[in-house]
Amino acid sequence: MQVARVDFSTVLPRFISLYIFSFLNPKDLCAAAQVSWPWKFLTEQDCLWMPKCIKFGWFLPYTPTENEYGAWKHHYIACVSNLDWLTPREAAAMYGTLNEPKTEDEELQERQREKCLRKIIWEKIALRKKLLFNVRPPWVSGTRCSRLLKSKCQPCLSQTMRERVGFHETLEKQLILASLDALPKRSNVSGCHSYPFLPKKNWRGLYESDISSSNALQPHFILISSRIPAYEMVVNSVKAGIISVVYEHSGLTLESLFYLIEKALDGQKAQSVGIFSDGDSREINLIQGYKIGVKNLLRPEVRDFWEKLGSCVAPEDEGGHVDIFAPLGASEAGIEVLSQLSQLTGTLFTAPTGIATGSYQHILSDWLGRQWDRAPPSIYFSESKLQTWSSLTDFLEDTLKSVRKQLSPLFKELQKNASGRMIGQFVFDTMSMANTLNNQEIVQALADGLTELSKENSDRPLEFLSSFLLKKCSKKSKDFEGNIILPKCDPTATCDLFIEERNVVEDNPQDTKSSLSKNDSNFELLVKLEKKLQLDSAVKRTSVLRELFQSERKYVQILEIVRGIYVAPLRAALSSNRAILSAANIQIIFSDILQILYLNRQFLDALRDRLQEWGPAHCVGEIVLKFGSQLNTYTSFFNNYPVVLKTIEKCREMTPAFRAFLKRHDKTMVTHMLSLPELLLYPSQRIEEYIHLLYALRLHTPAEHVDRGDLTTAIEQIKKYKGYLDQMKQTINMKDRLSDIERIIWGCPILSEVNRYLIRVQDVAQLHCCDEEISFSLRLYEHTRDLSLFLFNDALLVSSRGTSHTPFERTSKSTYQFIASVALHRLLIEDIPDSKCIRNAFILQGPKHEWICATEGEDDKFLWLSVLQSAIKSSMEK
Repeated sequence: MQVARVDFSTVLPRFISLYIFSFLNPKDLCAAAQVSWPWKFLTEQDCLWMPKCIKFGWFLPYTPTENEYGAWKHHYIACVSNLDWLTPREAAAMYGTLNEPKTEDEELQERQREKCLRKIIWEKIALRKKLLFNVRPPWVSGTRCSRLLKSKCQPCLSQTMRERVGFHETLEKQLILASLDALPKRSNVSGCHSYPFLPKKNWRGLYESDISSSNALQPHFILISSRIPAYEMVVNSVKAGIISVVYEHSGLTLESLFYLIEKALDGQKAQSVGIFSDGDSREINLIQGYKIGVKNLLRPEVRDFWEKLGSCVAPEDEGGHVDIFAPLGASEAGIEVLSQLSQLTGTLFTAPTGIATGSYQHILSDWLGRQWDRAPPSIYFSESKLQTWSSLTDFLEDTLKSVRKQLSPLFKELQKNASGRMIGQFVFDTMSMANTLNNQEIVQALADGLTELSKENSDRPLEFLSSFLLKKCSKKSKDFEGNIILPKCDPTATCDLFIEERNVVEDNPQDTKSSLSKNDSNFELLVKLEKKLQLDSAVKRTSVLRELFQSERKYVQILEIVRGIYVAPLRAALSSNRAILSAANIQIIFSDILQILYLNRQFLDALRDRLQEWGPAHCVGEIVLKFGSQLNTYTSFFNNYPVVLKTIEKCREMTPAFRAFLKRHDKTMVTHMLSLPELLLYPSQRIEEYIHLLYALRLHTPAEHVDRGDLTTAIEQIKKYKGYLDQMKQTINMKDRLSDIERIIWGCPILSEVNRYLIRVQDVAQLHCCDEEISFSLRLYEHTRDLSLFLFNDALLVSSRGTSHTPFERTSKSTYQFIASVALHRLLIEDIPDSKCIRNAFILQGPKHEWICATEGEDDKFLWLSVLQSAIKSSMEK
């Protein structure tokens, strides 16, 4: 046969030649343009360069004329040549880094390591391109994903993949990763999914160019987590004019969380940003899987989030600041987190320094950092409502569980912060306590006085009540006799300055003597500062110890209520042959809590003895260390805790006398309006309070103090036990949540597995493509049914969603039918660009099924794909 050696571009149809050139990257296209005039003409066509420009959001500022070609190529080259891109090493040299400088040997080793890694990455990229070459979708298919579409060429492509026996799993994994990379990174206003993220260095410049620096136009912004107990009450406490956003703790990523912040600010810079989320004195529980602390603060995605958040806040010289409503100012680790965040973002970060025990009482105390005209809580919230919420958090959460169940269906279409504000306002109006400040001691004293007044039947009730309160006040003062009265501390004093000046004195003793001989005023000032530092440290340390003692006394009083109100009458009835409960049941219910009472009574007595003879040199660490070594008593209680609750329920149902006994004593004045199961909750809450107070005590203990080593050991001891307790709580909560899902989904398989937990539930509409033969942008879809997608950390459960109405009822009920479940590491995702016929759509494809889905809004799609993408990557890394 004769072989004609001709240029394929001059023989083949132009469409096929353009399809061949579409495989080349921009650099190769420019090289191909230098081969010949036909190649130059073909490789400069707009249909090749326009997708490459739009991929990065580079749009041509004019419409090319009919006979003009090469405009998109010139635009691409102009945009690339103007990119201000810096390598990590150049960026570190220009902007600095938080890492310590490295020696020459370490620098050389790092360069060699980077070179080896770069070579490995290049080889893997080349192999991936080679393997994916055969499964590339047809040109002009409308997608950028390498997923196999349902088309005529699908069987042979699938057969080609299966023939590669050794590469099947590798190809599947690479296809899934490719589908994740092909998802849109961002959504612009018009709904086109082509804008990528701006470089981090351009964020601040973007806001600076658009927004004036006038503080009057800059709003205050507060971010509220749904993990906060009774968060609806917090939302309703937000002042008018403050921008608030409520976000789901368990269904977001850091990227999608910042998306919500950016959308709420709408291009403005905030004067201040508040973050009201769960956390303790060492870390911030921002979202599920991200407890921000010293260990993970410099992870790329975490660091990127805080840098972008800092760019949304006004500069520090204009009064901008970020307020974190977690007690980070009460421990050294928390202060280190605030310091690194301030250094990382260039923005002032503040947090409360309170050591008050109880639910969220710390937010009403002093705050770290520069003092403003108003405390940070008063900037965002109504103080009366916030105090009411903080004092009744646990009770409000229990109430709101039933309120949410009744009112949430009515507000289902509203945003979470709007519906939360409505529910919170409803509860506040019902309570009629918005302007009431609750003081339990005053209420208890008045109740006791009125009780005594009713017994005496005095002719002068006001005089009797006043004398009773005076006697009670004098008795109260005797209880505090011998305790140290603390002077008010200056919260603005900075310890770093004092320590720095003290080190100067210690490093130059000769200069100090000469200055002393000359009566140098500077030395006298340093001596005064040194004494003030020691005095402040001693006073704050004493304050923390007093808080530990007072909270321990309240805790022991709660445990004594169990012994005095419940155990003593039950044992007395048993001894008098009129038993309410059997001896075995009394032993099961109360034996562990009585052992805890005995242990904590000893701990309280030891603290009281040490406080009576307290001084700056005294230690309390060995007392806490001895207490921590006996925590196996708590272990026995928590192991038997489910059995105790079931025994109480069983005895209440089967024993009428015990049911009447509980009715007489539960939720009375002597039990502080609490029931027996509620009283048994206190041991689990007390463990966290111990850690919080011990961290604060170590914070104000000098490094050279003898007590510091024992405090550190005691903290680690109780932290280890708290980890065991948290794991137990998490296991129980996950089992309950999975059981609820199994119950509401008809035909659902067993979901209970080790380490499985629910991440997010998304309602979508399932679509069906009417004709897959036509162009992708012109395809028509019909809505077939409603779906609910349950995303777990290892699988995706797909169920159909129906609606059932009850006669004479306004609200409807949702019913669910199981369809399929897909392991995350075998799930392919493909985005469907918005068109005139379809919006907010995407494709989910498993090994056997495919679903074309669409969300109600654009935000729902972005948040869902973001968290789904993160979950798939996490499951593939395991």
